Amino acid sequence: MNLVKLLEDRARKHPDQPALVDVKGGADRVVSFRDLGKRVAAGAALLDRIGLKRGQVILVFQPVSIELYEFLLAAFHAGLRVMLADPSAGKHFLSLCCQRLQPDAFFGSWKAQCLRMSVPELRRIPIAIRSGAWFPRTRAWRTDLGNLPLLDVPDDEPALITFTSGSTGLPKAAMRTHGFLMAQHRALSEALDFQEGEVDLITLPVFVLANLASGLTSVLAATNLAKPGEPDIEAIQSQVKRQQVTRCAGSPAFFDALQRAGALPEFRKLYTGGAPVFPDLLRRLRADLTDAVIDSVYGSTEAEPMAHFSADDVECSAELTRKGGGLCSGKPVNLIQLRVIRDHWGTPLGPLRQAEFDDLQVDSGQAGEIMVTGEHVLKSYLGGIGDEETKVHVDGAVWHRTGDAGWFDAEGRIWLLGRCSEKLPMFPAPTDLPAEAMRYPFAIECAFREKFPTIRIAAMAWNDQRLLVIGQSQEFAPTVEIETLAADFGMSKIVYLPAIPLDRRHNAKIDYPELRRQLRLAE
Repeated sequence: MNLVKLLEDRARKHPDQPALVDVKGGADRVVSFRDLGKRVAAGAALLDRIGLKRGQVILVFQPVSIELYEFLLAAFHAGLRVMLADPSAGKHFLSLCCQRLQPDAFFGSWKAQCLRMSVPELRRIPIAIRSGAWFPRTRAWRTDLGNLPLLDVPDDEPALITFTSGSTGLPKAAMRTHGFLMAQHRALSEALDFQEGEVDLITLPVFVLANLASGLTSVLAATNLAKPGEPDIEAIQSQVKRQQVTRCAGSPAFFDALQRAGALPEFRKLYTGGAPVFPDLLRRLRADLTDAVIDSVYGSTEAEPMAHFSADDVECSAELTRKGGGLCSGKPVNLIQLRVIRDHWGTPLGPLRQAEFDDLQVDSGQAGEIMVTGEHVLKSYLGGIGDEETKVHVDGAVWHRTGDAGWFDAEGRIWLLGRCSEKLPMFPAPTDLPAEAMRYPFAIECAFREKFPTIRIAAMAWNDQRLLVIGQSQEFAPTVEIETLAADFGMSKIVYLPAIPLDRRHNAKIDYPELRRQLRLAE
């Protein structure tokens, strides 16, 4: 079934309810479910008139806006496949993406059209559609040209292809089908308790499709979503008040910035994820929003969501975090199967019989690598690139290797220890933790975060030693206290750097390759 059918159903059920809200030129723009449905069908008619047919690929470079979603849905409506790649990753990366999958058309803003002309692989795309001001040799995006009937497609029809940088630096493409996106909608709507008529402030664009399918109003946040740790606080507060926003999902950096500024809106529901959500943030959010639902969500590009954890349970898990048990992420969501197997990361597995897979699994209280399967878990990457290291076939089922290390406690909660690829020399763990807990840097970092929440700290293996790196740009704690805790965790050496490098997307995860580069320069 074409996932746009869900939008048509919503348009019939509550036609006048706002579907999408954004800000342009300082003014609010509101599109109802009825009008969005009409625009999508008309946009699909334009794509058909241009000559684009089912199965063809359109590369989209468009800021988060009403136009972005009406175009995505129009493409899906017509049976086309949308390709997304991050322009900030650089021109070489974009060239590699287009070599992997040659688009048949390009859609984007005036600025995106300028970028297209500067990259040969983009310039060769035969059809260009503009969303904004006139640009040479482009066609204007219009939603007033008739109505194309919804194209019925099978569940396994590709709909959305997103490129990310793989471990080798080469583009890795996640291909989501119509069936996958509908399964993700079901998983998100249950785990995040979507209710018809709620008004959601959007800071994570991936949630919009599920919101529309569930009958929520999506208010596209009036801030630079590429910099979640630097929100336009005044604009956010005003927008939340004007649109009577009731809920929000966002990165921890976004909520941390709002909370520290004393500007956290009175959301009734707050969900945060995409990067580690530390206990100190959940405590501060709970102190400010005493009656709200506050959950951290564990997920990834390949499986969103996997588990969720209530802020109300922070103190029940904090002691194990302080000992080095990692970050409690709560229980797996209902629509996923999550297992922990012996850590074989870096070695391909399978195909396996069910009995062989069962033998790989570890008991609760033991550490290993986290694997998941379910309808909303990605079964394969485009062209199979990335499958060998991350997919395991078990009697017909496809399991995804997350690359995360973790363990189950006696209550069935999953604890995250960090990336399987980042390991330290062994150091004995307390008896109430997995024996190998201290091998994973993230577990050490979580423990230090509990003691020193304002200091950025990284643990890593360096020259066969357990190295602790402290970013001096943060508020500083007494050196003696740091040295004492470092000794408790078997850290061999402490190094001070001006700052700890973080990932570009969420401004929260430690960029270990860049950190190693800085350490080499400092030697």
